[in-house]
Parts: sequence; structure tokens; C-alpha cells
Amino acid sequence: MNRIVSKLKGHPHVVKGTAYTILVTMGVCHLLNDMIQSVIPALYPLLKEKFSFTFAQIGIITLVFQLTSSIFQPFIGLYADKHPQPYSLSVGMCFTLTGLVSLAFAPNFGLILLSVALIGCGSSVFHPEASRVAQMASGGRKSLAQSIFQVGGNGGSAIGPLLAALIVMPYGQHAVGWFALAALLASALLVRVGSWYSAVLAEARTLHRKLQTGVCTLPKRTVRMAMGILVLMIFSKYFFNACMTSYFTFYLMEKFGITAQQSQFCLFAYLAAFAIGTLAGGFLGDRYGRKYVILFSILGAAPFTLAMPHLNLAWTLVTAILSGLIIASAFSAIVVYATDLKPDKVGMVAGIFFGLMFGLGGIGSAFFGWLADRTSIEFIFKVSTWLPLLGLVAFALPDVRPGKPKQPVAQ
Repeated sequence: MNRIVSKLKGHPHVVKGTAYTILVTMGVCHLLNDMIQSVIPALYPLLKEKFSFTFAQIGIITLVFQLTSSIFQPFIGLYADKHPQPYSLSVGMCFTLTGLVSLAFAPNFGLILLSVALIGCGSSVFHPEASRVAQMASGGRKSLAQSIFQVGGNGGSAIGPLLAALIVMPYGQHAVGWFALAALLASALLVRVGSWYSAVLAEARTLHRKLQTGVCTLPKRTVRMAMGILVLMIFSKYFFNACMTSYFTFYLMEKFGITAQQSQFCLFAYLAAFAIGTLAGGFLGDRYGRKYVILFSILGAAPFTLAMPHLNLAWTLVTAILSGLIIASAFSAIVVYATDLKPDKVGMVAGIFFGLMFGLGGIGSAFFGWLADRTSIEFIFKVSTWLPLLGLVAFALPDVRPGKPKQPVAQ
């Protein structure tokens, strides 16, 4: 891949080795995309009060959003592996733009669901192809590249509630329309990324090379077992994160009596820590091995998550920040580990894991909303803090040692 990049002529923004300009651009676009998405859960207190929604209806909104964000991702990723579409990234952002404008003026539950579904579809188009671009631009530093891309998304998820507290909460639902400017900016940036992507693909076809960095030498049975373990880990992490993202604000307001705006700042602190942990995990994954980063995220986070429901406000916030910091360190390692298992299907694998992240998050939010209506916010918070312990199965993960890159394919 480095040879392909270095031979491109007439494209000064394409460089040999790790293409940091493209990675940073993709990180910024991921930030804008996920910032927009994170406005949805940040709106929950406002929507619940304005439309008298139940917790179950709040969970259904998240379920629809997360399912549309997840169902199509593996199929889009599989198609992109065979038929790359460089400008599909910009087109997908147009779905998000339409959904945002619709959400700003949606007068009832049904139109709110339609609006979040459109935003979810935009996310479904964005993530698999964007992950392919990140790995193509990595220059072999795949964990770092995935982390730069992912930290943008986590940063956007952290900024979204903060902006919602400053813009949407004071001015109401219509203020969501201002976030359409972020979608327009992301779409423009992605046109430039599409130009770089097209240039790489064109040169790859000229050189008759496949965009593939290696092969996995593990037996198929071991690969299936490892993929199953990774799926279970995504379940444990994102069911926990769904409870934190959707209901942490309600928990803080109910238990400690703080205002909705104050609770949004607390959610921002948790999500900001989540973003920092993602970037740190990328550096550590390339340096010490992805399996060890995955194990650290389990062993390090569990004590903090289990202690969280039994502390005062200050220590609850401290342990939430530490939990987010440590848990987030594993996601980039999990995605890259999975693509090492199937290096010829990067888009599909990225689509599966991003899809699982959104889909399980949506199911988790709906489940916890249903359970909260029947028990209490404090009860679901206590239940969710045990979920990271499911990640102990990561001890069974094999070491992944990709084989040598395939030779050029003669045409």
C-alpha cells in the first residue's frame, strides 16, 4: 500500500507512509458525524418533558436510531470491499443533513422516529467506508489510524451533549437545525477525501494490486471463536455504555438532585474521557499488542464501574470518568484485531463491529428504558455496572500474527 501511495502523481495531498492529513480529516468528519448523533440522547430530557414521553418511548427512539445505524453497515461494508465508492461518504452525510432538519421541526413521536432513522442511515453509510479509508491511510500503523478516526467520533459524542446544553436546552427543539451546518461542513470535507480515495484506487488498478495487507494464518475454527469473543466484548461494553449515555443524566438528577443542564456537563465529562481513552488505546495497541490492551480495558475498568452506584456525586463522576477512559481504550484494538482475522474484508468487518456497537447500544437503551419504567433508574444503573465483567472471556483470545502480504496479481 505504501508503494501505491508513493507512486501517485499529481496528488500532493497523498503522501508516502501514514497519510496523517487524511486521517485527521477523517477524524474531524467522524467528530462532526458523531456530534450530530449525540445530540439525539442529549435531547431526551427536553423531548420527555415537551411530549410527555415515557422511558420506554425514549428507549424506542434510541432503538430506531441505533438499528438504522447498524443494520445496513455490514452490507454496505461488504459491497464497498468489492466495489469501493469514494464519494458515498459525502452522499451519506446528506441523509444526516435531511434527518437533522426534520428532527428540528418534528411535531410528534412518529416524525421524531423518522428523523432519527434518516440520521442513522447516514451513519450506516459513513462508518464502514470511512474505516477502509483510515486503514488505507495508516501506512501499517493500523491501531493508531483506527484510533485517530475513532477518537474523532468519541470527541463528537462528548461535544454533542455540551452543545445541546448550551444551544438546544435554552432555545428548544428548533435549535437542532443549527447542527445542519456541521453536516454541510463534513460533506464538503468528504468530497476532498473522496478525491484522494479515487486516486489511490485508480493507481491500484494501474499497478494491478489488491488493497490487502496480509493473510491470517489461524485455523478457521479459531477465527470463528475469536470473532465470537469479540462480539461478546462489544455487547458487554456497549450495553454498559448505552445505559451511561442514555440514562446517566436521569440517574444524577434523581439521586443527587442536580439540574438537567448540570447533568449534561457530567455526561460530557464521561464522554470526553471515552474519547481520550480511545486515542490512548491506539498507541498502546500498536506498541504492546491489541490483545493486551483489550485485557487491560476489562481488568482496569471493572473496579470503578462496580463502585460507582455506591458513591457520592463527586466520586460518582470521578469513577465514571475513569471507567470511560479505560473501557474506551479497547474499541480500536477490537476492530483492528477483527480486521487482522479477516484482512481481505476490512469494510465488512468494520461494518459488523460498528453496526454491533450501534445496534447493541440501541437494544441496550430500549431494554434499560423498559426496565427503568418497571423498577427505577438507580436499579438499572446498578445492573449495568456488572456488564464489563463479561469481557473476562478475552483471556481466550489467540495471538494474531498476520502472514506476509500477498504478491501482486498478474492481470
